[in-house]
Amino acid sequence: MLVKTKYFGEIDLSEDKIITFDNGIMGFEKYKRYTLLFDEEEKEEAVIMWLQSLDEEALALPVINPLYVDENYNPQVDDELLAPLEKLTEENLCVLITLTVPSDPKEMTANLKAPLIINSDIRKGCQLIVENKEYEIRYKAFEAIRRIRQMKGGE
Repeated sequence: MLVKTKYFGEIDLSEDKIITFDNGIMGFEKYKRYTLLFDEEEKEEAVIMWLQSLDEEALALPVINPLYVDENYNPQVDDELLAPLEKLTEENLCVLITLTVPSDPKEMTANLKAPLIINSDIRKGCQLIVENKEYEIRYKAFEAIRRIRQMKGGE
């Protein structure tokens, strides 16, 4: 299917790349279908990706693996909240956090409090509020991301 995206123009997307968030994402509850996009020129795994809505072209959220921001990230989540994602395993579990990038990138923050949890086998996701008190909604992330990009040869 052809999809118009905010940053990548029109792309041809196969059905197996669609991730469904039955309850949407906080602040965007009415949008349920998304895909992950990244710059294919990055040599290995992309550091920053885009969670692109398939229901609203203008909605694309920068996301990142939380371990790039906090290598000890280990959110506490009530197992009941993960039930809709069915059988989560280490192999099919994908955890992402959203980034907020203001005009000054050095002020970039990561939301460690509300990760996106995705079961890659069934392509279903949900966003949760974790119980850990130490995780911030606006965690300063610029330096950590810059280090990871340098290690990967991207800067």
